Amino acid sequence: MAKFEILARCSTTRARVSRLTLAHGATMLPTFMPVATQGAIKGLTSQQVESLGITLILNNTYHLNLRPGTAVLVEAGGAHKFQGFRKRALSFESPFTGEPTMLTPEESISIQHAIGADIIMQLDDVVPSLTPDRARVEEAMERSVRWLDRCIAHHNQSGKQDTQNLFAIVQGGLDLELRDRCVTQMIERKDQVAGFAVGGLSGGEEKDVFWRVIDRCTQKLPEDRPRYSMGIGFAEDLLVCVALGIDMADCVFPTRTARFGIALTHHGPLNLRLAKYAKDFGPIDPKCPCPTCTEGTSRAMLNHIITKETTAAQAVTIHNITFQAQLMGGARDAIMNGTFPSYLRSFFANYFGDVGYPEWCINALRSVGIDLLEGSDIKVVPGSGAKWE
Repeated sequence: MAKFEILARCSTTRARVSRLTLAHGATMLPTFMPVATQGAIKGLTSQQVESLGITLILNNTYHLNLRPGTAVLVEAGGAHKFQGFRKRALSFESPFTGEPTMLTPEESISIQHAIGADIIMQLDDVVPSLTPDRARVEEAMERSVRWLDRCIAHHNQSGKQDTQNLFAIVQGGLDLELRDRCVTQMIERKDQVAGFAVGGLSGGEEKDVFWRVIDRCTQKLPEDRPRYSMGIGFAEDLLVCVALGIDMADCVFPTRTARFGIALTHHGPLNLRLAKYAKDFGPIDPKCPCPTCTEGTSRAMLNHIITKETTAAQAVTIHNITFQAQLMGGARDAIMNGTFPSYLRSFFANYFGDVGYPEWCINALRSVGIDLLEGSDIKVVPGSGAKWE
């Protein structure tokens, strides 16, 4: 099973730095995992991804099972060799497809065995977070627990427990009582799983509800297992989740948004399609170490070719992945140095200072001892607080 070592804790929040050692090496947490749905991050080679310092990516079990198929992956020696990525990989099933298919817990584990991912996920029953039918949410939660048992049994029979690590997925929708019940039942299986994920969010729910679900789960999940929040990618979401005790997150946001001409910066996202960047000859971010920013690609050039040339999407994707890596790397350094509260205050002031702090961020960080408004004259705004320049 994976080796999980906590190296430092924030004395104010629940944030921690840890080392997760897997079959293909160690990854420092907290971390963000770029999504390589079909074995590739769109526009980048595996070598480019590795050169950016990325040590853990996410593959999609459902898609890789369809193409190229498990037979090809087995013959190739697993997804690592197939895609030429030498670092760590996590695989999961996506329920959001329009194609009819039958996937059992046992089959999902078998497919992930063929993929060869360092971290594999149980098959769970996911319902949209805004589903008003509590009975359906409860049914999905209980089914996810039963399916976890089947995934554990099939995984334990495989002989792959030393190289592939099974994570449980906590369900229960936006109902905190159902989340509590699910966490309690899954903790009873703690010795059979390497980590725990919080699933079923990022489906359009209010942010003030989102963080409370994360908070309830992280308060109860075991300290000696990594905690993974699925589908989280906005910068403010990531840092709030880290403060609440999350170690891992993934999302298509930084790569998908790059293809639409949105570059992520510490002062908020930049829409490079806007006319105001047509004569802006500076880099996306002068402090960013990525090749896009350091090798002469200007905002004006990107404005000229964005959404027209694939090189533009590649350039912004490289930048956005680097931004996410720096964001989480900065959080790790701050936790290690005992300065995580000031890191949060600095980030949120730079990111939202001109538009106002999202109220949900204020509420979430106050719950773990950080008051962004203390000594600040930045206003508070309701809602998500998303900004696009």
